[in-house]
Amino acid sequence: MLLELQQIIVKPGQQMLLKDITWQQLENILEELGEKRAARISYSNGWLEIMVPLPEHEKDKEIVGEFVRILLDELQIDFEPLGSTTFKNERMTQAIEADACFYIQNYASVIGKNRIDLTVDPPPDLAIEIDITSRTQFNNYEILGVPELWRYTQQGLQIHLLQQGKYVEANFSPNFPGIPIVELVNEYVKQCLSVGRSQAIRGFKSWVKNNLS
Repeated sequence: MLLELQQIIVKPGQQMLLKDITWQQLENILEELGEKRAARISYSNGWLEIMVPLPEHEKDKEIVGEFVRILLDELQIDFEPLGSTTFKNERMTQAIEADACFYIQNYASVIGKNRIDLTVDPPPDLAIEIDITSRTQFNNYEILGVPELWRYTQQGLQIHLLQQGKYVEANFSPNFPGIPIVELVNEYVKQCLSVGRSQAIRGFKSWVKNNLS
């Protein structure tokens, strides 16, 4: 007996791993899941991971993404935020949904696009993942050629830069040269927990205006 997808329940903070999933099956699953859903997917060479994030995961995603927007706006850098868009490349048999992503250098190539096909479109310039627990996801970004990946865990922010097809950890961001990104993000995410999101965001904006104007 085959199970219908809607019969399977994945609780927040848990993951489900499916093997031998064809590309067409992946497309069908994505269509059945729909775009307005809590679940995130990661697909690599037949392995499909479905994960439902915890509420605190979503909070960190919004906060870190907001910091990036504030920096880009203050620096007057054009960008296109694509949120948790599904990035797919059938030839590479890879698909991934970042927690947040930004087109910066390549922003003009995705203006007005709701769907991204990495067989023709460039990958995002910056992707953000909150508390990655799956090695599959990390490899996906490498294979798809995402040049910069931010990984935020309970230990803080890590920046990974793509060099010769592999990620190397760095303490700086090429998208924000000269800015202590790791220290900034860690400090103001902590402030969100002590003084609340609104005050932390105002503090971050104040730091940016005082130091980058």
